[in-house]
Amino acid sequence: MSTSALPDWQTRPVPRTAEEWIARAAEVASVLATDAAARDQAGATPYAEVELLKDSGLVTLLGPVEHGGAGENWVTAYRVVREVSKADGSIGQLLGYHYLWNWAARLVGTREQWEHVEAEAARNRWFFGGAVNPRDADVVVTEDGDELVFTGRKTFSTGSKVSDVTVLEGVFEGTDRHVFAIVSSDSPGLTFHDDWDNIGQRLTESGGVTLDGVRTPWSSAAGYVDGEFTPRVYNTLNVPTIQLVFVSLYLGIAGGALQTAATYTREKSRSWLHGGYDRAVDEPYVIDTYGDLTSKLWAVEALADAVAAEGQRLHDDPDAVTEQARGEFEVRVAAAKARATDVALEISSRIFEVTGARATATAEGLDRFWRNVRTHTLHDPVAYKRREVGRWVLEGTLPEPTWYS
Repeated sequence: MSTSALPDWQTRPVPRTAEEWIARAAEVASVLATDAAARDQAGATPYAEVELLKDSGLVTLLGPVEHGGAGENWVTAYRVVREVSKADGSIGQLLGYHYLWNWAARLVGTREQWEHVEAEAARNRWFFGGAVNPRDADVVVTEDGDELVFTGRKTFSTGSKVSDVTVLEGVFEGTDRHVFAIVSSDSPGLTFHDDWDNIGQRLTESGGVTLDGVRTPWSSAAGYVDGEFTPRVYNTLNVPTIQLVFVSLYLGIAGGALQTAATYTREKSRSWLHGGYDRAVDEPYVIDTYGDLTSKLWAVEALADAVAAEGQRLHDDPDAVTEQARGEFEVRVAAAKARATDVALEISSRIFEVTGARATATAEGLDRFWRNVRTHTLHDPVAYKRREVGRWVLEGTLPEPTWYS
């Protein structure tokens, strides 16, 4: 990523409203867009890109104002992820996951714990990664005096090499008690692997991680007081919250695909020689396709924004969250996830119908939008999201909280 034309964020006014932060995200996206295709092809570790997120202030969006954060909420965070993802899906995913793991302490921790974590994260501009993957065997956690010891391996650890701190998750040996803790990403025994080699989301550093006796103080065990954890319904909002990050990612990539394709159509596409039009932009089928795809995107964006606002009301009063409210929210999230998946896959594929054969050139990089959407939408089967909605409609059945619902 070229740094020669980066905005001098330090001399710029700090955004004060949600709209201004979304505009800042759009500025970041414009920087990323200049060489997004080339960076995708190179697949280099995105150190410079993460520094861009830090320098622009986006990493501390959810942080407390008194410690240098923006004090914004999830509604704004989802829009910011969407904006960044228009230019670069990988960096949008990194930012979205960062927001999730930054929030993990508030999700399950005590007030003292999450206030400490959020203050330190804002002051030091920490970038978060997470070694949490439910599909793998559980990381085993043992006690050694005043310390906890994490041992095991996870297949995916998004943001690994570019993170300052990493959220660990494991199960106490011989029990079914899960525990989360935040450790420095350079902790002894924590080894990130360069084994992420997938067709899409190439810059997310989502390779595996080995935990070989990673130690952390007992006091860092999120939500534990004197060795005991008291659950509350709010703890189960992790899945709908991250699924809305996914929705933001997919809609951002789809929006970026449409914008990039439209520019190509205006500037490079040739009209069909037997169509009777001098310009591609005058072809009726081209006009119809862009109108169709844009209408579909706008509709899902409106749904996503509405669901995000519904979720924010739960975040605003964590102790008041009931199983009913949580379940109904998850159903709405599932609907948004299903529609965002379908629309993003359709848009990122059909843009080639209105750009033409020459648009498939590697140098154009239009394929990265589809590759990115296709890769990440396989995170969990969308059919199960539709099932959540269908069961609620037919029988009023709410999804049981799991790692994926």
